[in-house]
Amino acid sequence: MLEKSLAEYSCERKYMFGSPTFFINNNMFAGVHQRTIILRLSELDRSEILATHTQAKPFEPMPGRVMREYIALSGALCKDEAVLQGWLERAYKYTRSLPPKEPKRRARRKM
Repeated sequence: MLEKSLAEYSCERKYMFGSPTFFINNNMFAGVHQRTIILRLSELDRSEILATHTQAKPFEPMPGRVMREYIALSGALCKDEAVLQGWLERAYKYTRSLPPKEPKRRARRKM
C-alpha cells in the first residue's frame, strides 16, 4: 500500500531493514519496518499524530534505540488511505524542506 500511495511523489526508493524506504535528497522520509509504516515528521506533526492516533508510536527499530524524527504507524492507521495520504504529504513536505545529505561513500573492498 505504501508504494501505491507514493506513486505521485518524486523520491528515490532504496532498501533498509530489508524493506522499501523512500528518500528525498538522500533524506529518508517514509518506509516499511516489519509490520509498520514509518514516517519522518516535524516536531509539531509528531506531537499531533501521537496525541490523536493510538496506532502511532515513536519509531524504535531496536529496543532502546528511538529514531527521533520518525513515527511508526500500525493497524487501522495504515489501512485508512485518506488519513495515511495526509500524513505522507506532511512527511514529504517536511523532509523536502531539509538540507540535502551528501551520499555516503561505500568502503572499498580490500583484495
